[in-house]
Amino acid sequence: MSGALRNLAARQYQRALADWPRDALRPECQLQDVLSKRLQKNNGSLLPNTPAFNKLTKEAKEEAEIKQANALISLLENRYKNKYRITGELLRPKSNPKYYTHLVKELEEAPNRTFFGRIAKRLGGIVRFQS
Repeated sequence: MSGALRNLAARQYQRALADWPRDALRPECQLQDVLSKRLQKNNGSLLPNTPAFNKLTKEAKEEAEIKQANALISLLENRYKNKYRITGELLRPKSNPKYYTHLVKELEEAPNRTFFGRIAKRLGGIVRFQS
C-alpha cells in the first residue's frame, strides 16, 4: 500500500476506534480492543491475510483497505440507520406490539443489574415457562 493511502486508512481507523461507543453489556470484550489488536498484528490493516486475498494487485488491496475504513466510519455515523429508517408497523408487530420497547428497556437495565438481580430475573423466567 502506498504511503499516502496507508496513512489515510490508518487515520480513519484511529478516528473510528476512538469514537466508537463502549459496549455496556460485555465490558470485557470491546470492538475497539479487538480491531486494535488486529491492526497491530496485520501492520495497520484490517484486510484478511488469506492466499486468495494475497493474489490481488496492490491497487485492489489499497482500494479494499479504503473501503473497509469507510465502512467502519459509516457504521459509526449511523448512515444506514438514517438512510433506511424503520418506522411504523415494523417496530410494532401484531403478535407482540411492545416487543421492541421491552427489548430496549431490558438492554438498558441489564448492565446495572446486581448478581442477585440477575438470579431473580433468571428464576422469574424459569417459573414463568414452567407454568
